[in-house]
Parts: sequence; structure tokens; C-alpha cells
Amino acid sequence: MQFISERTLCMDNISKTIDPKIRLIVTILLLFSGFVSLASQTMMITALPVIEHEMNVSLTLVQWLTTGYTLMIGVITPLSSNLYEKFKKRNIFLTTIAIFILGTLIGCFATDFWILLLARLVQACASGILMSFQMTTMISIYPLEKRGTILGMSGLVIAFGPAIGPTLSGLIVNTLGWRYIFILVLPMMILVWLIGFFAFPNFSEPKDIKIDFASVGLSLLGSGLTLASLTFFQTSALQGWIMLVLGLAILFVFVKRQLRLKQPMLKVQLVKNRSFRLMTLVGIGAFMVLLGTEQMLPIFTQNVLHLNSMVSGMILLPGAIANALSAALVGRLYDKHGPKYLIISGGILMLIAAIPFVMISETTPVWLLTVAYMLRMIGNALVFSPAMSEAFVDVRPDEVSHATALNNSLRQAFGASSITILIVLSNIPATFTAGMRLSMWVTVGLVLLMLTCFGLYLRKDA
Repeated sequence: MQFISERTLCMDNISKTIDPKIRLIVTILLLFSGFVSLASQTMMITALPVIEHEMNVSLTLVQWLTTGYTLMIGVITPLSSNLYEKFKKRNIFLTTIAIFILGTLIGCFATDFWILLLARLVQACASGILMSFQMTTMISIYPLEKRGTILGMSGLVIAFGPAIGPTLSGLIVNTLGWRYIFILVLPMMILVWLIGFFAFPNFSEPKDIKIDFASVGLSLLGSGLTLASLTFFQTSALQGWIMLVLGLAILFVFVKRQLRLKQPMLKVQLVKNRSFRLMTLVGIGAFMVLLGTEQMLPIFTQNVLHLNSMVSGMILLPGAIANALSAALVGRLYDKHGPKYLIISGGILMLIAAIPFVMISETTPVWLLTVAYMLRMIGNALVFSPAMSEAFVDVRPDEVSHATALNNSLRQAFGASSITILIVLSNIPATFTAGMRLSMWVTVGLVLLMLTCFGLYLRKDA
């Protein structure tokens, strides 16, 4: 049974005309480069305590190595819809990979925190473009009957990349040092660029699209101020409120501008689409829980249980593997049965897995944390890919690139906010253990909100 709208049957007939061998090459390049860039998004998580002490910066500041990366993805992603239409696909891919290589190179030689943060932000600029480019291209080059499976593959990369990142970095940091997080990634992305240079085709013609740089500035400034305000609340409530109000005001101007433009940077009107709105919210909830949990758990195990970065990363490994295996099956199950039972089952599993986290203490066994995290990651896989696929059910073919950009941008922006909010909340109680419990209760609330949004979505068929 097909659950994708027939209105997405054709996108420039690309899926019918592209050579299957070329399609395979494009798929491999996009999935691999997407995996590396998204794994890099969370690779700093297990390295944060190490960098915190080595560079003598606070946890609130050092967490911007992950928060800043996620936020930059959210800010830069809206540009991808314009870039996708304005430039040749080959040029977009090669330029984006080159930007990621530049950021990685800066990270290899970073000598202080601010240079390191710059490296991460440059990487994130490329990652934000690459993520939407990957999804939009995959939707374009495959026929409708494979749409669920293809989005499942894309969802696997989007979910598994950030999930496995902390484990990989734990091994790297403990054996080689945090700088090798950049050094080992560099040759892989250079190889991707070289293969792309000789093999990546251009399969559509650019259009005369104008990029509104005023919108780019408003988006960057508004998002940055809004998110940064959460950090400043700890040191100065007045400064935090000023930044928050100013940031929200700028974002309001940004949205109003998008509604007026004939060629908006971000087509915010898409939120009027009921399926897109509700299922994007479901995906956002799942992503916030994923990033928040995998951010907080290594910090707790290193700062409270006093485990090293490798062991902290290994605690997350079974969850990452289970997430990948589950995500690999979810696309096919979605094509056959739809999203209902997958998302409900996933949400219930995430709630059950939260029990050890909200009761966590200095004596909680490591095996229990490992199992609980694994169950939560399986639940996340059951939710994330179906939610992402279902969000595009009623999106017109000519709006897919804009819908992809908006979906990714909102998810990453809220993902960044979840990291910052949980870090800030964890520092409110007298002990970090109590703060950890508080932050995990917030993730329970996110799961409940996620299930509520899905319940509202199901009512359309009632």
C-alpha cells in the first residue's frame, strides 16, 4: 500500500531518465559524505570534558562546539533550497565538500577554543547544505515506489551519523587525542571530492533564482541571539532576556519577510500544510530527544562516574548499532504498513527507556545505562524515518526542496536548543546528578509532546 501522495509522482522526470549506474554512484557519495558530516556533528560530545580541562573553558562555553555546529546547520539549511535551484548540482556538491574540507583543515591546526569553534562552524555550513541536498537529490533520482525505502536510507544516515559520532570520538580521543577527530576525517572527505570531481553528474539545469542575503543575515542573527540567550541566563538574567526578546523579534521580521518575497529563502507557508506541520513536529521531538540524551549521558559518565572518553563512547555503541539496524528495516515497514504502529511503538519504547535515566544516580550500573540508551535509540529509529517520510505526503513536487530545507532547518534549530537547554538545566540543582535527572525528565516531556502531535495527525483519518 502506498502512503506517498501521487502529487509527488514526478520531479522533472529525473528518476525515469537517470542512468542506474550514475544513480548508484550519486547515492553512495551522498550517503557517505552525509554520514561523515553528521557524525562530525556529535563527534565532539565525548571530547567536551577533555577539551574543557585542556583549554580551561567552562562546560557552558565548551558545549557550543556541538550546539554551534547544530545551530549553524539549522541557519544555513534554508539556503539549500535556493542553491539547489540556482546552481548546477555537480557544482553544489563539489563546493560543499570543499568547504567541509576547509573547516576540517582548520580544526587540524586549531590552537585555542575560538579557532576550534571556527573550524566547527565552517564544517557545519557545509553539513547544513549537504544534508538537504542529499535528501532532495535522493527524492529526485528515485521513483515513487521506492520513496519510503530511499527516505529510510536517508533517515538512517541522519539518525545513525549523530548516533555513532560519540562512540567513534570516544575511541579516537582516548587513543590518539581530540585533534584526530579532524585529522582522520580529512582524507575521507578529500577522497569523496576526488571521486565526485570525476563521477558526479549534473542532472538538471539551474534556474534564475535570486538569493536574499538580507534573509540570510536575519536568520543567522535571530537564531544566534535566541539560542545564545539560554546560556547567558545563567550569568545575567537581564542580558539573557534582552538577547531572547531581540532574537525573537528578528526572527519575527525574518518570517514576515519570507511571506512577502516571491522567491523566499525559506517557504514558511508550508507550515499551513497539516501533514507537513504535525509530522515535522514529531520528527523535531524525536531529534531533540536523540541529541539531548547522547549529549548528557557521556558528560554524566565522565564527570560523575569518572569513566574515560572511550568507555563513555562504548556505552553509546550498542544504541548506535541498534538504531542503524532498526532504521534499515523501518523504511520497508513504512512502505507496507504506514506510520501508525511504528511511531506509537517507538514512542512507548522511548518512555520505558527513560525510567533508568530519570532515576539515575552515582550507583546506577553502567550496563543499565547502556541498555536504556539502546532501547531509546531503537524507539527513536521507529519514529524518526516514518515521521520524516510522512511529512512529505501532501507536499507538491515543486515545493520538495523548500519543504526539505524547512524540515531540516527547524529540526536542527530545535536540536541545538535542546542541547543548550539540557546543559543549562543540569547546572541548576546543587549536584550534576540531580541536574541529569531534571534534564531527562525534560526528554520525557518531549516524547509525550511528540506522541500528542502524532495523535492529532491520526485524527485526520478519523
